Amino acid sequence: MTSSSSLPLIGVPTSIMQMPGSQFYAFVSGKRYIASVNEFSNCMAVQIPYLADDYDYADLVRRFDGIMLTGGRANVEPHNYGGPPFPEDEAIDPDRDATVLRIVPACIEAGVPILGICRGLQEINVALGGSLHYRVNEVPGKNDHRMPRGDGVTDEDIYALRHPVKLTEGGLFQELTGKQEVMVNTLHGQGIDRLGEGLAVEAVSDDGIIEGIRIESHPNFAAAVQWHTEFQPSRDEHLLSRKLYEAFGEAALERSKNR
Repeated sequence: MTSSSSLPLIGVPTSIMQMPGSQFYAFVSGKRYIASVNEFSNCMAVQIPYLADDYDYADLVRRFDGIMLTGGRANVEPHNYGGPPFPEDEAIDPDRDATVLRIVPACIEAGVPILGICRGLQEINVALGGSLHYRVNEVPGKNDHRMPRGDGVTDEDIYALRHPVKLTEGGLFQELTGKQEVMVNTLHGQGIDRLGEGLAVEAVSDDGIIEGIRIESHPNFAAAVQWHTEFQPSRDEHLLSRKLYEAFGEAALERSKNR
């Protein structure tokens, strides 16, 4: 275990949330995301509040040993990838969009490791010129990848392993696990349509949705998945999720030694 004084520093861009029963808004990140990267990457995570145009993004990312892009309730707005407008009642987070879509290319330029989870995968794809399906379940031939809802639904139900993904032969994910296929959870409405420039496909679901990517032009670790790695990565059946945290942590540690 690395001493706390020398743990790699991971930046986690936040989402916006209105506090219940008030007009107060807060920058938030899910507790499980922070806890998982702290434990399984052996890093120290801190939140990055979005300030959009007020950041010097090259300077911002140079201060970190890695960036983790988490999931979030709001979807990336379609004007960022030339898609049709959202319905009026769709949840949006335009400042997170503006912040993260600038962080990604800055990380590539500076060689800062990136780990993307769910929305994070979609953000990386859009930042590199790709597009998204608005609703995967409305695409002919695709399954419903959204989480179960209703009374009595538990965390175990929501994060249950629900479908297989095939790992690319000779790819990073296969190298990390020695497997050709793994089972994953699924909690997303949107998904990759057109793949962004310079991205390699690492995992594909049984209905053809891209579930894992790697940034080929990145000089360090830069990968993302569509499923939620933060749920119980210690379990044997979540081997790939755990291995991704570990590989991200190793890359961040290497950067911290040279930064």
